[in-house]
Amino acid sequence: MPLKLVIANKAYSSWSLRPWLLLAAFHIPFEEVVIPLYHDDSKKKISKYSPTGKLPALVDDGVLIWDSIAIVEYIAELYPKKAIWPLDRAARAHARSLSAEMHAGFQALRTHCNTNFRRSPKKLALSPVIAEAVEADVKRIEQAWAGARKKFGGAGPFLFGAFCAADAMFAPVVNRLYAYDLPVSAATKAYMKTMLDMPAYRAWLADGAAEPWVIEAYEI
Repeated sequence: MPLKLVIANKAYSSWSLRPWLLLAAFHIPFEEVVIPLYHDDSKKKISKYSPTGKLPALVDDGVLIWDSIAIVEYIAELYPKKAIWPLDRAARAHARSLSAEMHAGFQALRTHCNTNFRRSPKKLALSPVIAEAVEADVKRIEQAWAGARKKFGGAGPFLFGAFCAADAMFAPVVNRLYAYDLPVSAATKAYMKTMLDMPAYRAWLADGAAEPWVIEAYEI
């Protein structure tokens, strides 16, 4: 049986995008189950797959994995011949460190610039204090991306040359920088274009645009 990935709305779910993009980009067969958020029965449906009541969740022949980064690690173990993480040990350690930082950090950007894959690029009015915090997150992200590219990127266009789990973990950030028209360097824009041009990323955007559900709180 193929893997079953249970995700939330493609229009809004940043965490769901990460493992979905990884599976799609590496051409790993999987079944997709979408449970839209904030419906009367959403919590009940999600609880069938996730003990935390959050998505995504991955089901593999009775094995349940929840939380994006845990799913990524499970996929890497399941498909060791695919370069889910960089093959070089130093690059792999760096990629895991960046992914963990993304998983736990950048709260200002995540809180004040909601993920909305249907949003046309438009600046968001923020108070000076919030804007400063968001700018600090963006500065660190640009620094992290540039550092990975310089040390491990080689001739490839992704953070570690070829697409890997670290790119998948930062994929929602690409949307935030794009959708809120946040000021970034030319090098950052080039990396964003690489991600946005991925067939798998475009497929996710198309699916999100076709969804009938709207979450008003995310439409800012």
